[in-house]
Amino acid sequence: EVQLVESGGGSVQPGRSLRLSCAVSGLPFSTYDMKWVRQVPGKGIEWVSSLGSISDTPYYQDAVKGRFTMSRDRATNTLHLQMNTLTPEDTAIYYCAAVRRWSGDLLNSNFDFRGQGTQVTVSS
Repeated sequence: EVQLVESGGGSVQPGRSLRLSCAVSGLPFSTYDMKWVRQVPGKGIEWVSSLGSISDTPYYQDAVKGRFTMSRDRATNTLHLQMNTLTPEDTAIYYCAAVRRWSGDLLNSNFDFRGQGTQVTVSS
C-alpha cells in the first residue's frame, strides 16, 4: 500500500519559515518522481517543486525559487520542503505527491499518488 504522510504545516507570520516533511512508504524512489503541489480552496492544484527519480537536482516554480528548498533522504524515504521568507500568497494546503518516472509529468501538478496534505497559513 502506498502512503504519503505530510507533516510540519502551521500558521506563521510573513517572512518566517516552515519545514514540511513527507514520509513515503510502499513506493520506491527509484521509479517515481517526487513533487510538492499546493492548493488554495476553490482553486486548482499548483505545482511547487520536483525531484526526479534518479537525480537529486530539484526544480521549482518561479514564485518559490530562491525561497523554497526541496530535498530527499533516501535512507528514511522522506521528503522535505524548507520554506523560507513565506508570504501570504504561499497560504495553501501542501501535498506531497508521486508520479511514475518518464511519464513526462515531472514539472507539472499531475500525480499518481498524493498524501492527505498539510495546511500552511501565512498571515500577520
